Amino acid sequence: MPIYKRNNGIWYADIYSPDGKRIRCSTGTKCEKEAQEYHDKLKYDLWRVKHFAEKPKILWDEACLRWLEERRDKKSLIDDETKIRRLTAFRGLYLHQLGKSLIMAEIAKIKGSNATKNRYLSFVRAVLNKSVKDWDYLNTAPKLTGYREARRRVRWLRPDEAEKLVAALPDYIGAMAVFSLNTGLRKSNVLNLKWKQIDLERKVAWLHHDETKSGHALGVALNDAALSVLFKQRGKHPDSVFVNRRRQPVCDIQKPWKKALEVVGIEDFRWHDLRHT
Repeated sequence: MPIYKRNNGIWYADIYSPDGKRIRCSTGTKCEKEAQEYHDKLKYDLWRVKHFAEKPKILWDEACLRWLEERRDKKSLIDDETKIRRLTAFRGLYLHQLGKSLIMAEIAKIKGSNATKNRYLSFVRAVLNKSVKDWDYLNTAPKLTGYREARRRVRWLRPDEAEKLVAALPDYIGAMAVFSLNTGLRKSNVLNLKWKQIDLERKVAWLHHDETKSGHALGVALNDAALSVLFKQRGKHPDSVFVNRRRQPVCDIQKPWKKALEVVGIEDFRWHDLRHT
């Protein structure tokens, strides 16, 4: 009876596949009888895979674990983990059981916009396509139809509005805003910008691969306005470019940002929108 129980009470299977590969895995149960049934079925399925050239029966959970393992260095890993946690209805199901009707029904239950639902569809589609093309878990994957999304929101400021907003911000945040306006950098890139990323002589700011949306290192040209901001920041901190009035790295700007927007009467505007101005 090649099953054993761990300290947490869960039974584990320990078997060898027909080709001699050792497989140790959780049965997901604290019941010895159920664990033995799981073990026997797994062993039978492996035997059929070898002797009848059948595709291995792989659980959605197993495919997700492999997906995460192969992408543990990707920036999107946390987002993928969140999606897996929310797709609870797929747990315990084999990949071949995930048909279009079931998938679309579960995606429809997700709260949020059509864009949010499409992000989940894209994730499920990617895992299933990977299971077909690279992992050889499935012969085919269902074709999933995406939701129609609203037009992308694009917001910008007129030059006079931008000047008023910068003037209404605390000086240290105003400097960051001017820098974003002239470089197109995201808020997180500006908040975390270090002097070692700045080449004043070549007039370039360098972003590491883990700081960009594309995952590739990026050089950003610095115009005269951006350089002027940097020259004023020199000497305030040995590492961080932008600091608060206590000359400490800036962590959060949400409250003063919202207050400045209210003061100048600008609505529906985010820091990200500075990139469009």
